[in-house]
Amino acid sequence: MTEPKKHSIGGVDSLSAALNGQSASCPLCFPSTGEPASIQNNFDTNSNKVEGMMKQKTQWKKFLEAVSTLQWVLSFLFLGLSCSILMVYLMFTSLWPLSTLYFIWLVMDWQTPERGGRRTTFVRKWRVWEHLRDFFPIKLVKTAELNPNKNYILGCHPHGIMSFGGFACFSTESCGFTKVFPGMQATLVVLAGLFRLPLLREYLMSAGICPVSKPSLVHLLSKNGKGNAVVIVIGGAAEALSSSPGVNAVVMKKRKGFVRVALEFGADLVPVYSFGENELFQQVIFSESSLGRRLQDLFKKIMGFAPCLFVGEHLAFLPYRTPVTTVVGCPISVPKRVTPTEEEVDHYHRLYMEALSKLFHEHKVSCGLSDSHKLRIL
Repeated sequence: MTEPKKHSIGGVDSLSAALNGQSASCPLCFPSTGEPASIQNNFDTNSNKVEGMMKQKTQWKKFLEAVSTLQWVLSFLFLGLSCSILMVYLMFTSLWPLSTLYFIWLVMDWQTPERGGRRTTFVRKWRVWEHLRDFFPIKLVKTAELNPNKNYILGCHPHGIMSFGGFACFSTESCGFTKVFPGMQATLVVLAGLFRLPLLREYLMSAGICPVSKPSLVHLLSKNGKGNAVVIVIGGAAEALSSSPGVNAVVMKKRKGFVRVALEFGADLVPVYSFGENELFQQVIFSESSLGRRLQDLFKKIMGFAPCLFVGEHLAFLPYRTPVTTVVGCPISVPKRVTPTEEEVDHYHRLYMEALSKLFHEHKVSCGLSDSHKLRIL
């Protein structure tokens, strides 16, 4: 059987056509990364293409893109904390019945995120997500078919600071996932603790996001029919801490839980790589033995996520307008094993790492990297 022709969607036609071969690098990274000058030249050439596309947009369009992107960044960083403070504050005002009723509802609805959540097509199709997509822009690329009569676990790499590629492609319809993969339903799974925060949990569930917990994965892969594509950002917080322009590194050598789950339910594994994800923010990278890194690791151990010190292109929080190309690789057939052995887990984990490396090297040049770029698996 021949491999299907690559198909991509996302952004207007003129943007999609212009993006072929764009760089996924940031000019600020070259003095410290030691990359060859050819990469810098490649970046400069493709940066001119991005600037050319920007000139074709109206000021109003640019404004909408910036506001749409900024709202998601601020939601990512502050919505959970803000909503928690608001609900507690209302308990001490004349509006206390609102908070009381919500907390009663929260207790009654506690298990819903792990039972598939409450996805809302209306939210996934918000126009704001199209503006967010066009800000970078973000493009979804298909290299193989996904069978709607099977379930899949998609490993998304790298995490970056905020996983813009994973969110736009799999938690919204802005990049046309359901059109590119007919009959498939994508579910991005994230840190379970986020679903304990009032109001934020409702927002996440409306976008079809679920917790990355065992009960949640069991439901999605065994009690939700077929045609499910469960998307896990494998590297998590550890990978976010190593995110930096010019760096192509993924954390997964010791991460085998997703392979075990795939074997338990016979879900095929699919590697996904978002080229350009690490280029969106500049981050302060602390050395492994430094006090800063120890504090980050301690916070990660307690809270489940790590605080990253980063800065964007404008207003500190607005990321660089760097193209992000999310490439979905070929499925790896996985048999169903009720109790998989360690040898089986290691075998399919090794196959997955090889497939991810192959995906990266096959598409790095078309996504703007030089042929000398390597993928580091940590």
